[in-house]
Amino acid sequence: MRSPWCIPVPEQSRRISLGEVALFGVLGGMTFAAKVGMAGLPNVEPVSLMVMLFAVTFGWKAVFPIYIYVLLEFALYGLQLWSVNYLYVWMVLAGAAWLLRGMDGPVGWALLSGVFGLLFGLLCAPVYLFTLGLHGAIVWWVNGIPFDILHCAGNFVLALGLFCPLRKLLERRYRELLGRHGGGSPPPGLPPPI
Repeated sequence: MRSPWCIPVPEQSRRISLGEVALFGVLGGMTFAAKVGMAGLPNVEPVSLMVMLFAVTFGWKAVFPIYIYVLLEFALYGLQLWSVNYLYVWMVLAGAAWLLRGMDGPVGWALLSGVFGLLFGLLCAPVYLFTLGLHGAIVWWVNGIPFDILHCAGNFVLALGLFCPLRKLLERRYRELLGRHGGGSPPPGLPPPI
């Protein structure tokens, strides 16, 4: 018996084509390379922007480029306590972006990305709750607020300037890929071709 809480996904859109495998690998790698390239800027990174783009363009398939990025982080920096955060924190943003996928203007996306940056430390704090206790988790989070403010500002500016043009480009290219390689239908919510 199927759970009433499951959203049915058509069989054709559950399949992943070879073209999608390549695309998701390249996008996950590009996200990682862009973050490493921007490492000199404190808490300014393109990952939040890319996660939102993946969510609104690929639907549930966004997990693939997101976790390719996460695995590359683990490969370069090793497994540490922060690694647990990366297993869930990007999916929080992806879920929020998918729910808001109907937004058109750049300001809404910039606000979502900025708020996520501001709340990043709070979203990561549950891991430290188990390792440092309540007091330690609160101290860890409060000490990181200046970095979260920088994260917020960087995310806001990047999303304000880049989200809408990159979304149009990615959606157009993804639609072309699906058309060429028969990778199934676009995920629910992907707008019709322009």
